[in-house]
Amino acid sequence: MTTAQQWLQGARPRTLPLAIAPILGAAAAVYGEATSTPHALWWLMCAAVALLLQIGVNYANDYSDGIRGTDAERIKTGGPIRLVGQGLAEPRLVIRAALLSFLAAAVVGAALVGLTGAWWLLGVGGLAIPAAWFYTGGSRPYGYAGLGEVFVFIFFGLAAVLGTTFVQLGSLPGSAWLIAIGEGLLAASVLMVNNIRDIATDVNNGKRTLAVRLGDRASRIAFVVMVSVGFAVAGLAALGFGTWWLVLAVLLPITAIALRPHGVLGDARGPQLVKVLVRTSRNTLIFSILLLMLALIGRH
Repeated sequence: MTTAQQWLQGARPRTLPLAIAPILGAAAAVYGEATSTPHALWWLMCAAVALLLQIGVNYANDYSDGIRGTDAERIKTGGPIRLVGQGLAEPRLVIRAALLSFLAAAVVGAALVGLTGAWWLLGVGGLAIPAAWFYTGGSRPYGYAGLGEVFVFIFFGLAAVLGTTFVQLGSLPGSAWLIAIGEGLLAASVLMVNNIRDIATDVNNGKRTLAVRLGDRASRIAFVVMVSVGFAVAGLAALGFGTWWLVLAVLLPITAIALRPHGVLGDARGPQLVKVLVRTSRNTLIFSILLLMLALIGRH
């Protein structure tokens, strides 16, 4: 019988900061507008939708990669547990967990739209859930064709930041676009380093991720570029929140730490790359918190 701890690990909690980071980034854009009066409940609902979608994606990937046999070799490379691939849970229960997560996200999202009147967001949600499923699900999953990073950039960057900002402001200031692009690139970089770790096993299973298509060396360079540009673009938005010296004093230290290659440009493999994934996810969250802090300081 699957334990509660195994279900928790199957949700891949190490990736969950990437669901919260864009919500905090959107908060920075909102509070950067001096005349705005944000609604606390709407923040919580946006965060709930993002978290539930992330959890749903993780369970759906576990199910799809498990029944395809893709996870059979990945188990040897480290990373999170695979509920289906390791025989820890019945596939039908894992897909049920994914569907329940998506359903909960849809319910909260629909309630949010009803409260805010931002009806166009129903279309975003209507695209997000099938996109989450067909990443590794279905007969022709686009994650197996090298488009996973595109999905992450769009939905965990643009959609999450811009949608949340619009809910609160009813408009999309320039800072929101900069933060959305930055958050999207940072989220995509986490998927990239995950796929770098799995290049060998993905090749054997016919999974043509972007990392597989680019090759090991080029993928490592692409990861560093994504992280560098992501922090730089999002950091530009902070220039509108306060004085330039405060922005540099607060953002440069965390950016310098985050941009250290951590062996990605060297020969880091398996568990070492898992550590890079965790650090990148954590640093993205910290960076988003700092952006929000700068917006709040500038507001006062």
